[in-house]
Amino acid sequence: MILHQSTWPEVEAYLTRRTGIVIPIGSTEQHGPNGLIGTDAICPEVIAAHAQRDADMLIAPTFNVGCAQHHMAFPGSMTLRPSTMIAVIRDWVVSLSRHGFDRIYFFNGHGGNIATIQAAFAEIYADRSLAQEGGNVRPVRCKLANWWDYKPVYKYCMDTYGRAHGSHATPSEVAVTQYAYPHAIKQVAMSPAIAPSGRFTDAENYRATFPDGRIGSDPSLANPEDGQKLVELSSAGLIEDFSSFLRS
Repeated sequence: MILHQSTWPEVEAYLTRRTGIVIPIGSTEQHGPNGLIGTDAICPEVIAAHAQRDADMLIAPTFNVGCAQHHMAFPGSMTLRPSTMIAVIRDWVVSLSRHGFDRIYFFNGHGGNIATIQAAFAEIYADRSLAQEGGNVRPVRCKLANWWDYKPVYKYCMDTYGRAHGSHATPSEVAVTQYAYPHAIKQVAMSPAIAPSGRFTDAENYRATFPDGRIGSDPSLANPEDGQKLVELSSAGLIEDFSSFLRS
């Protein structure tokens, strides 16, 4: 089920069977010369939509702007401050728990979100730990999973792209967007073929260090066929891990 495509009676009926929900979460930021700015939100959204066709799960709206301050020197990028993102995640979780959801699975597409999502979880758990006795809100458990971290997905990326996979604007994430939106495929020459790697601080430092936006990757290797395979592998991982989370 897709929350935005469901009615409230359908959601109420779902809650009689399951009290878990998947929230795709990503970012709106540059992804090199051929990567879509929405890549980090598109990937978990597309994979989650694929997974729900084969499993009884409810998919929330995509949280599509995350922590991306270091990309702000590239036009089109958007960001939240960590404190803002923590507050919004808390409000999303509190809203869902009000209806009886008590297993909130954040399905992530952006590495830069990880620390902030985990900090938001700490705030959510602190709310209950510090609450007065007698509260009637059910205890909520939250989980974070990255779409690329399931073992078969990671193995496919390493076997297919090797050292050209890199860490940002990777061929795997670009491939998923090409599968999802074939009309938006961009053909761009990369120079050098594999981008440099390294560290960065703020937005200006990032662009000076990585002028075309890539880090260690060659996204020209991406193709829709790989994207389809990655969606299928990650979808299977999501179904298995979400079901395990509900049983925990």
